[in-house]
Amino acid sequence: MPASPPTETLDALLAQIRACRACVEHPLGRPLPHEPHPVLHMGARARILIAGQAPGTKVHASGLSFNDASGERLRAWLGVDRATFYDADRIAVAAMGFCFPGQDAKGGDLPPRKECARLWHDRLFAARPPFDLVVAVGANAQAYHLRRLGLERFAGGGLTERVARWREIWAASGETRVLALPHPSWRNTGWLKRHPWFEAELLPVLRAEVARLLGQPPQRESN
Repeated sequence: MPASPPTETLDALLAQIRACRACVEHPLGRPLPHEPHPVLHMGARARILIAGQAPGTKVHASGLSFNDASGERLRAWLGVDRATFYDADRIAVAAMGFCFPGQDAKGGDLPPRKECARLWHDRLFAARPPFDLVVAVGANAQAYHLRRLGLERFAGGGLTERVARWREIWAASGETRVLALPHPSWRNTGWLKRHPWFEAELLPVLRAEVARLLGQPPQRESN
């Protein structure tokens, strides 16, 4: 997709995103099975981006990203409270899909809609200054942001491989640092137990960097 035109302001773009109905009116595949409700939190001064997958049912209803048990775990990983997390000029949150995509036959959430990334993401990140830190939660967000930031060589492989290579990705990052995380869902509790290095080694670095960028002492919170 071409770069954002220089006259495109962040506020105007956010208004367009929040009014978007592409997945109903011009879908790529089956239409969204419910009314669109794009959810993102984006301020021009935020230095940290949380890049997730797509809203779930509770986020769809509330309009607050990670407003569920997985959000509580994510905030513990980051070492921040709710007030800080939802301050869009301190922490931005933009999933790969802005709307809840619906559920499959087994009751699991469907993958992020393809319309969002194609229509909005390149323009969104061109319309504001670069972030200092991108916390990429889940495979879709990791693949997109690693490629966007010139770290294509880390974009392949599985999620565990990308998270395990966090030191390499950190060292190779340029102006924007990247940390790849698994989704904080309870479904990944087994993954966390099988990979204790994540909490012992990666999370202290994440919390320290978040605290530095927010200008506050690091919180020593555990999962």
